[in-house]
Amino acid sequence: MSDVIKANDEPRWPAVMGILAVFALLEVLPNHVHAIPRWVSYAVVVAALVPMIMVTVSTDKTIWLRIERVAIMLLASVYAGNTAAELGDMIGIITIHPPETRSVSLLTSSFTIWVTNVLTFSLLYWQIDAGGPTRIARGITRRPDWLFPQTSAPELASPGWTPLYVDYLSLAFNTATAFSPTDVLPLTRRAKSLMMLESAISLLTLVLVAARAVNVIP
Repeated sequence: MSDVIKANDEPRWPAVMGILAVFALLEVLPNHVHAIPRWVSYAVVVAALVPMIMVTVSTDKTIWLRIERVAIMLLASVYAGNTAAELGDMIGIITIHPPETRSVSLLTSSFTIWVTNVLTFSLLYWQIDAGGPTRIARGITRRPDWLFPQTSAPELASPGWTPLYVDYLSLAFNTATAFSPTDVLPLTRRAKSLMMLESAISLLTLVLVAARAVNVIP
């Protein structure tokens, strides 16, 4: 089966499943640090999912694509701020009150921060690159923010290949894991800045929080 999908026909279920998986993870893992009220998390998730569903089922996608972009950027911004606040709170707990630190809480919190970090930046990359699905679906050409190997070497990809959400999820995962670009290269300053921020959050989470959590396990 061909891996080429028109931008305006891109399935939303991978992004929806990613959002729901992270939301469920935040709800079920015990003892992790919360930085925002639960109702805020519920509200931004619903606000993001509704336009994504409407983009899939609606015949006139233009308005829903625009709403989707705003909603996803809002969700990513809230999650990014929440992740930074949780990380700062946990680092404060570790450095100021180490005797009170619980290993289970640190482990679950560091895991949720890392996973949320990957989801947040995958959504940002998806919506920012070349103007996001909204501009691509409208046929508006714009300079890409990332160079994928399939576009730099067209002979390796199917004709008409375009990156979809899963490609940006892979980019975010590799950035959080390797702390550097792998097969996808950032072309713009905002792309480089976002990747630096994601790597910094991941590095602090894994090195400071997870390492400390392992050390306090009895």
